[in-house]
Amino acid sequence: MQFAVIGNPIAHSLSPILHNHAFSSLGIAGFYGRYLLQENQSFYHLRSLHLKGANITVPFKEIAFNSCDEAFGIAYEIRAINTIVFEKGKMLGYNTDALGFYLCIENLALKNALIIGAGGSAKAVAHILKQKGISVTLINRSKERLRDFCDFECATFDTFTPKNTYDLIINTTPAGLTNNDLPLKKEFLSPLLKSASLAFDLIYGRETPFLTLAKSLDIATSDGKAMLINQAILAFEIFMESQNIAFDPKILRQSMQNIL
Repeated sequence: MQFAVIGNPIAHSLSPILHNHAFSSLGIAGFYGRYLLQENQSFYHLRSLHLKGANITVPFKEIAFNSCDEAFGIAYEIRAINTIVFEKGKMLGYNTDALGFYLCIENLALKNALIIGAGGSAKAVAHILKQKGISVTLINRSKERLRDFCDFECATFDTFTPKNTYDLIINTTPAGLTNNDLPLKKEFLSPLLKSASLAFDLIYGRETPFLTLAKSLDIATSDGKAMLINQAILAFEIFMESQNIAFDPKILRQSMQNIL
């Protein structure tokens, strides 16, 4: 029984560690690996890998939505998928990013948030925050991607004028993943961070320039590690349900929380 995380780049992913430790802790015969999907390669190629399920990461979450035979829950609303089950020749899509993110901040008294970026992860974060009553503003480099966010206040980097301060600032872009870039110019980002309560970067496994800048301004920070664990637990539950495999949810949660 094989599973994998699909993306490009993918070598940095810690998902195999989380899922394989869960398999071992629960005594389930399963293996979870990584697969580098080239950007010019058809997404339907995944059907030939003989996987039972997969997690999808950048830059394929929206492509996954358009490739799946069916989408369920919030995945259908946001048109972005990070969890796929292969069942009876079909690809079935789910999104565990949205709830995985919200579980990280649900105990904070947040009124509004500024999201940097407009990709698949931004969709998940924006919609779950709106669903929970938190006002959302999005900014992105290009105007084209913002068309998917017609229900939100949006602006491009060069047209954005802050109307107020933001409790939460979230970087959903790849800036800092494989380079030392900030998602916005420092002179623009610093004033925004100074008035925030929390700077959250979806990237995990390294301190990004975004988080370094926030720390230098004495702003509380969080990387994407907790979100990674939360969404992985939710995805594992979907995988096992699709295979009709019973497991102890407490052991699952403990195994993933304690391995990283």
